[in-house]
Amino acid sequence: MTTSKKSRAVVLVSGGMDSCVCAALAARDHEAAAVHISYGQRTEERERQSFIAICQRLKVHDKLMVRNEALRAIGGSALTDEAIDVPAADEVKQQVPVTYVPFRNAHFLAVAVSWAEVLGAEKVYIGAVEPDSSGYPDCRPAYYKAFNEVVRTGTKEGRIEIVTPLIAMRKAEIVRLGLELGAPFDLTWSCYSREDQACGTCDSCALRLRAFAAAGIQDPIPYAAA
Repeated sequence: MTTSKKSRAVVLVSGGMDSCVCAALAARDHEAAAVHISYGQRTEERERQSFIAICQRLKVHDKLMVRNEALRAIGGSALTDEAIDVPAADEVKQQVPVTYVPFRNAHFLAVAVSWAEVLGAEKVYIGAVEPDSSGYPDCRPAYYKAFNEVVRTGTKEGRIEIVTPLIAMRKAEIVRLGLELGAPFDLTWSCYSREDQACGTCDSCALRLRAFAAAGIQDPIPYAAA
């Protein structure tokens, strides 16, 4: 009896909880290859560590780690510019906060799509989320609809599709889905500002903590004492 070979997929894995769940989905349904992009962000070493550990746990063997020098050089974000403070969640007033990295996901998707062409993968997974998010413009469904048009017209065979399986989900729903999939939340890192213990106060930490509380689950990563 022959078994059908799984199709290939590339998944972008930052090391955070959303990308971890996305990686678990990709690994379940495809022969997954994972890509991680460091861009000079404050917590890049910790995020890279999470990426490697997540891939090991999910048995994703094909890995690509890339460094993007442009985003830090461009600046304009609290994540890449040390002169801009990372605000606490309760200080975030503007619709698009200073933690937004200008057009970051386009840089990430370009790498993932290029690698997908080389690997013969027809799907690129990204853990973008619109509800319960920081309001970044490159996490909206319309953005991915438009980007898929670019991919269709700008790749050799035009068959690669960017998929966003979490984009309409609330964060608590993502936590529950991750638990069903066996996503290794204990290996993830979401904090914008610290690498030893999560600060618990930045927007990313606050969104994460609320999600685990709403799901009735204890967040397994360490947080700094208040």
